[in-house]
Amino acid sequence: MAEDGRACYVYGVVPGDRSDDAVRDLGAVGDPDAAVTLVRHGGQAAVVSEVPVDKPLGTPEDLRAHARVLDSLAARSSPVLPFRFGTVVRDTTAVTGELLPEGHEDFQRALDRLRGRSQFTLRARYVQDAVLREVLTEQPEAVRLREELQGLPEEAGYDQRIQLGQLVMDAIAAKRAVDVLEVDRRLGPCVLASRVTEPSSAEGLVTASFLVEDDRRTAFEQAAEELAKHWDGRVRIRLLGPLAPYDFVADAMSPAKETVEETVEEGA
Repeated sequence: MAEDGRACYVYGVVPGDRSDDAVRDLGAVGDPDAAVTLVRHGGQAAVVSEVPVDKPLGTPEDLRAHARVLDSLAARSSPVLPFRFGTVVRDTTAVTGELLPEGHEDFQRALDRLRGRSQFTLRARYVQDAVLREVLTEQPEAVRLREELQGLPEEAGYDQRIQLGQLVMDAIAAKRAVDVLEVDRRLGPCVLASRVTEPSSAEGLVTASFLVEDDRRTAFEQAAEELAKHWDGRVRIRLLGPLAPYDFVADAMSPAKETVEETVEEGA
C-alpha cells in the first residue's frame, strides 16, 4: 500500500511511443479528478491513474471510466492491451520494476498481434411482436393453441399455456440458429476473428465480438449497416466500436504458434 493512502490503478498496456496527450482528460477510475498517465518501461507503457485505497471500486461509473479510457485509446490508434477491471498495484515503481518487466514478452506478443486491429461488438435483439408474428405464420399448432386460450380465465388452460410457450421458445431458438449463421455470412468475410455470446433473454438474438483490421473497418461497418437494413423492423441491431480488444486478449497473449485469427475462428 502506498504511504499516502493511494495506489496505482492499471488500465492496460500500449506501445511506449504513445503520446501522453492520448490519455489526457479522460476521467479516472475511483477518482474522476485523478490524471490518467503513461508509465513507460522497455518500449511499453502502462496506462495508469491513482486510486484511493480506502474506497472500494466497482460502481457503474468506475466500470464506465475503465472502458472509456481503453476505448478512447483504441479509437485513436491501436494496439491497446486491456487489463481486467480492478487491476491495482502498489505504485508506479511496481509498474516499472515488476509489472512491465515480468510481463514484457507476453505483452509484446499481444501488442504485435493486435497492431492495426480493434474490436467491434454487435448486439442484436428480436422485435418481439415481429418475431411472434413469424412464429404464428409458420406454426399452425401455435395458432390453434392461442385460439383455444382466448377468453379462458388465467387459471384455466394451464397445460395449453405451457405447450404454447414451449412451442414459441423452440421456434425462436430455431430462428436464432439460422440468423446467427446469417450474421457470420455477412460480417465474417470482413473480420479476422469473432466471439459469440449466448443471449441472456428470450428476445436476444446474439452478442458477437469481431476483431477487425483497420483497413477493413469501412467494409465491416457497411456490411453491418446492410444487415440492419435487411432486418429492419424484425431485429434491432447496435454496433459498438472501435473498442479495445477485450475478447481477444487471451489468444493474442498465448505463446502458441497459432495467430489470433487461427485460434479464435471456432468462436465464430
